[in-house]
Amino acid sequence: MTFAQRVSGLLLRLFGWRLVFVPPPAPKGIIVVYPHTSNWDFFIGILYKIATGFQVRWLGKDTLFRWPVRRLLLRLGGIPVNRRDPSGFVDTLLAEFARTESMWLGVAPEGTRAHTNHWKSGFYRVALAGGLCLGLGYIDYATRTVGIETYLRLTGDPTQDLARIRASYAGKRGRRPQNEGDIRLRE
Repeated sequence: MTFAQRVSGLLLRLFGWRLVFVPPPAPKGIIVVYPHTSNWDFFIGILYKIATGFQVRWLGKDTLFRWPVRRLLLRLGGIPVNRRDPSGFVDTLLAEFARTESMWLGVAPEGTRAHTNHWKSGFYRVALAGGLCLGLGYIDYATRTVGIETYLRLTGDPTQDLARIRASYAGKRGRRPQNEGDIRLRE
């Protein structure tokens, strides 16, 4: 373990968090992180990433990537996303996955910390089109557990796939449970 890993793990434990990490079954995939209801999720997630040594990149709105933190966020694996112009984004991610031998990408499918009645579908379309494994990451404030322990292969049937995802997230609670988004794709 590196010094940064030990310090990050210690900080999480000092704040009462338990870490769960099942290594990914494939060199490429997408980690869905749910529920995402608080700014604190970012800090807990970054500490988790460092503590486990899991080389996961993550998507964030481009307005976060401003001076003076831009270089730090990029170094921590951040990928800025212009949410005002989503055209071509799925194709861009698929090209990036095809270009690399190993890449895991973390996304918050709710797309916001506020309540939403559906998840954004980009993660699903990229995972399906790229034949990528889907990891189910969580930050559960009810049990103070942060982790990834379930990986799925999508079937292409959104009803069936989302039922499996919903079952895995049953009982997991965000910092603000009233802001948890509904686990369904927009029709």
